[in-house]
Amino acid sequence: MPQLRLALAQVNPTVGDIDGNAEIIMSTARQAAERGAHVVVFPEMVLTGYPVEDLAGRLSFIHRSQEALAALPGRLAQQGLGELVVILGHLDSAKPRELEAMPDRLGIPKNAPTNSASVITGGRIVTRYDKHHLPNYGVFDEFRNFVPGDETQIVQVGGVDIALAICEDIWQDGPSAAAKAAEAGLLVVLNGSPYEAAKDDARLDLCARRAREGECALAYVNLVGGQDELVFDGDSLVVDARGELVARAAQFESELLVVDLDLPAATAPMPDPGTRFHGLLVERSVIGSEPVAPYESLTPTVAERWDDLGERYRAIVLGLRDYVEKNGFDSVLMGLSGGIDSTLVGVIAVDALGPERVFGVSNPSEWSTDHSRSDAEELARRTGLSLDTVAIAPIFDAYQEALHLDGLAEENLQARIRAVIWMGLSNQHGHLVLACGNKSELATGYSTIYGDAVGGYAPIKDLPKTLVWEVSRWRNAYAESRGETPPIPESVISKPPSAELRPGQLDTDSLPEYDVLDAILDAYVERDLGTGAVVAEGFAPELVQRVVTLVDRAEYKRRQYPPGPKISRRNFGRDRRVPITNRWREDL
Repeated sequence: MPQLRLALAQVNPTVGDIDGNAEIIMSTARQAAERGAHVVVFPEMVLTGYPVEDLAGRLSFIHRSQEALAALPGRLAQQGLGELVVILGHLDSAKPRELEAMPDRLGIPKNAPTNSASVITGGRIVTRYDKHHLPNYGVFDEFRNFVPGDETQIVQVGGVDIALAICEDIWQDGPSAAAKAAEAGLLVVLNGSPYEAAKDDARLDLCARRAREGECALAYVNLVGGQDELVFDGDSLVVDARGELVARAAQFESELLVVDLDLPAATAPMPDPGTRFHGLLVERSVIGSEPVAPYESLTPTVAERWDDLGERYRAIVLGLRDYVEKNGFDSVLMGLSGGIDSTLVGVIAVDALGPERVFGVSNPSEWSTDHSRSDAEELARRTGLSLDTVAIAPIFDAYQEALHLDGLAEENLQARIRAVIWMGLSNQHGHLVLACGNKSELATGYSTIYGDAVGGYAPIKDLPKTLVWEVSRWRNAYAESRGETPPIPESVISKPPSAELRPGQLDTDSLPEYDVLDAILDAYVERDLGTGAVVAEGFAPELVQRVVTLVDRAEYKRRQYPPGPKISRRNFGRDRRVPITNRWREDL
């Protein structure tokens, strides 16, 4: 059987930085060639970054992508990389044949953009594949942004037929069947697949099934990095025709995964013009019909997986790091109350950026406990982050002299004074302010708008309170396993949570116990069950009604909350979209 050395380029592009992304492609292609690869595959939309959202329809952006793509074959050839076969994702526009068949009506994205993959070698673009299935669910709006292709591309390299697909295509029926019908030995899939908990298992199962269906090996290359609310976890992999795992890249890290494959020789004849497999036009391009010269194979590598809590933690760290770096911030700042939420965010920030770029502010009030102040100081000692103290009691008294607030208004005034301090320091020193609220608080509106809800990024907004504790324990255990001091003081984990806006206040004064609350929220928010169905899972009707009412009433707050990394099946943001002005109520 012919051999082929394949490199999967798990890289971290930046949306809109076409020149910078082209440099990533060039440098990674050079690394692939130095490691003896015959083919290097880059992820979906690597040239423009992904997702580009409504930039897809901007003609100037389309043209710049096309220009950068057109320049790559010459650049590769000039650097001695002309023999390398480079497959990469990019933004393009519909081919003339597709445009002719496209109806001229509303509903077709402006300028007919396509989510495409091109094959480059020998100083030229050999062929192009346009994504067929455009997802329009969850975080995806591709039906809004692109027009679909209707061709399947087969390229012959080293005497092996390679079929192409892009991301959602293999989640739908078609590409594997087309690859099998075309007798391809390898199906290559370019992906921009965002992280959510346990998705790596689903991906492996999918790839294994599609490989068996197509009776061919399958190579899956994914983006890595943070993009606003999305985190791409990499997890690139290769399975053989039996669906057995051959090689796998690390999660949450850039990597060039190189694997040697023994693949069946191409036997299928060139298709007649207009031939279709499973409704798709077939185009075959021959780059090299002779097998590559024999060589000594490398031992494939399978990277260790993070456990469930470790995955979530690493996703949040990567999402924060890239949000800060890609948006040009030098440092971050947060209020450190000594509570579990802000403490975990402080540790995440140090892991993402290093302690020299993390600044905490303690804002004790008349009702702040001594242990809250000491716990914040202990966090700073353990992690090395900078901690300043700005007491708010004198400022609060000055406000009260003018306003004479009481009850909830008086409590929220304290939170808003703290926010003014954080934002003032942000403006003065250029820090990005981090909001420290968790998903349970965000769901129920248990935060002060323009108070603790202020900030530019919210690292744990998709982490329920029960998981905040679990992830904190995981981070401490991880440190201990490495012989390091646990970064989170045990007293922070063990004490009852409190906003400390009045004497003796506890979260449970306003909310159910968090284990019960989070179970109801999982049913109502993540699984989208109606009130009756939630009650049927064994919860008290009055409690369900109370929680659901809190969730429904807090939508206006959530819309004003900062972005943060999606790690669950359904986050508040791109995943869950309900109207603010809305009289529908789930009522028992």
